Amino acid sequence: MAGEKIPLGARIIAIADAYDTITSDRTYKKARHASDALAELERCANAQFDGTIVETFCPHHAGLAQSDH
Repeated sequence: MAGEKIPLGARIIAIADAYDTITSDRTYKKARHASDALAELERCANAQFDGTIVETFCPHHAGLAQSDH
């Protein structure tokens, strides 16, 4: 698989960066809820993001999504 050629650290950072981007205010958009970010990561798992890392990241951050509402 081509994605496995990308260093593990880079694959982890890509997921963390996407989560931060979605949940942070930007000059061009308002922050979205943590639950929205987790849903987006899961939607893009095994395509844009490493599915195994997404499976680890999302449950760990699910508590943030619940306290978000």
